[in-house]
Amino acid sequence: FFTCLVILFACEVAAGIWGFVNKDQIAKDVKQFYDQAFQQALMADSDSSNGKAVVRTFHETLDCCGPDAVVGTLTPLWRDDLCSKDFLKNLLQPEASCHKKIDELFSGKLYLIGIAAIVVAVIMIFEMILSMVLCCGIRNSSVY
Repeated sequence: FFTCLVILFACEVAAGIWGFVNKDQIAKDVKQFYDQAFQQALMADSDSSNGKAVVRTFHETLDCCGPDAVVGTLTPLWRDDLCSKDFLKNLLQPEASCHKKIDELFSGKLYLIGIAAIVVAVIMIFEMILSMVLCCGIRNSSVY
C-alpha cells in the first residue's frame, strides 16, 4: 500500500510540474474545448445536449458569456438558455469573454491551484506515514 501511495504521489508531482510548465498550452486547449462546446450548444436543439451543459458550466463558473465580448452580448438574442443575464443588462454591463476569463484563471489564479496541490501533497505524505506505521505495527504483532 505504501508503494502504491509513493507511486501515486510521484505521478501527482510530475503532473503538477508538467502543468505549471505548460500552462499556456493548457489554457489554449481549454479555450479550444470551450469553442467546440459553444458551437455544439448553438447547433443543438434539445435541452439535454452535452454541449449546453458544458457551456452553462463554463458560464456559471467563470461568470462569462460567449467566446468574445460581441458574441457574449448578442447570444441572449437567439439563445437565452446559454447566458444567464438578460439582453438589456448585457448591453449596459457586458460580461467578459470566456476566453479572457480562462486566461485570467490560468495566469492570475494559479496560486489557488498551487495551494490545492500543496494541501493534497501534505495529506498524501500523512497517508504514507500512517501506512508505514500500520505496516510496522502488523509486522511486530504476535497475532500474525
